[in-house]
Amino acid sequence: MSSHSWPPPPPKDETEQQKAARIAAEKEAKKISDEIDRALEQEKQELRKRRPQTKILLLGQAESGKSTMIKNFQLYFCPSSFHAETEAWRAVIHLNLARFVNYILYVLSNTNAGSGGKRGDPNRDYRMFQMRLSPLKQVELILTRCLSAESTPISTPMEDKPAVRIPPAAPEVSVRGGSSWKTFMRRRRGSQSKVAVNPDEVEDARRILDACKDDIVALWTSPVIRALEEEGVDLHHHARYFLEHAGRVADIKYVPTTDDILRARLRTVGVEEYRMTMETAAEKGEEWVFYDVGGQRSQRASWASYFEDVNAMMFLCPMSGFNQRLAEDRSVNRLYDSMELWETVCRSKLLGNATFILLLNKADLLRAKLKAGVQFSDYVMNYDRDQPNTTEAVAHYIRKEMMEIHRVYSPRKRQLHVHLTCAIDPGLMAAVLASIRDVILVDILHQTTLL
Repeated sequence: MSSHSWPPPPPKDETEQQKAARIAAEKEAKKISDEIDRALEQEKQELRKRRPQTKILLLGQAESGKSTMIKNFQLYFCPSSFHAETEAWRAVIHLNLARFVNYILYVLSNTNAGSGGKRGDPNRDYRMFQMRLSPLKQVELILTRCLSAESTPISTPMEDKPAVRIPPAAPEVSVRGGSSWKTFMRRRRGSQSKVAVNPDEVEDARRILDACKDDIVALWTSPVIRALEEEGVDLHHHARYFLEHAGRVADIKYVPTTDDILRARLRTVGVEEYRMTMETAAEKGEEWVFYDVGGQRSQRASWASYFEDVNAMMFLCPMSGFNQRLAEDRSVNRLYDSMELWETVCRSKLLGNATFILLLNKADLLRAKLKAGVQFSDYVMNYDRDQPNTTEAVAHYIRKEMMEIHRVYSPRKRQLHVHLTCAIDPGLMAAVLASIRDVILVDILHQTTLL
């Protein structure tokens, strides 16, 4: 037996009196030890309670990818809660699909592509699609109501060049920050919610989509779609992905994949707060709070009230916006607006103690545009035409400009963490998010003088 075992073995010649005294001493020692353990555990719990939440602020233009970045954080650090929301995201995906198909049918009714070359004289294919896919209007109505959503007639950003006159782009579907739309499936008739959701209606919407899926696929592969694109209609909408996979997405047995959920789009108006209880080892059980602040110009005035007491600020710059204009002000180039917005954020003294993280996002769309022959130098005058029109060269230029803005306008010297990202690529984002997590944790330890 080990000489360090407790309690120690009794002496061989121990008397009854000595034995009683020994047992009493051991009980007292055990009592003291237990009290110490309880005190340590209580102190540990109190420290946990007093430890401030990790607060992260996400800033950037509308459609810069902030909400998708939130989904990536949830997928990587809180996977069980991410997958628990699959049913709610399925409704969003179905709404994205139905709304985009309805938009295409609307465009066909207002362009020559849907007619035999003459407005008001639809050809046979168009008439067939219009009739057979008309139930999708009911699908859109049901799911919009279920999600407590609003139809926001805001066009996707227009290309930064003259274009032919075409119908407006597909309107966004939006929810107000704090509306807890993900709980919609748990609502029932008679609830206190202003919107009573009938689960049977949601199932009806799924059955309608399933019945229409072959016609949706036929529409997307029909010549009228190519004719629309030839007329200058931009069909590179976020919902295009779901239309390209309509046979799978519209099926009655459809269960969204991770990629599907990352590509689902539901625009947030105002401020959305996300509380995540971390599940990964380094910070398991801790609560991280994310603030997704609306990026439209009309919403930026409310940003400053969220600047205080945050541990980190993540700014998303959509690099692919170099040839686009703001939806709310078509005189403003999106990349230039992003740089001006970045300057404003860097100047803020309220964010003086926050960790600054810059995400140069939408690298995939940037690569696709440059590969298609769009010249970055045609839209950014300071980019020399002799420089390569490649993703690497353009990203390096944007990175350099943003870092210089940070250096010049920051109220104090601080480190800037920059990452090139594609928010719909989980493989790439896993490494980026791990790096961001480590940076935030180290900075928190510095702030609490533990390092």
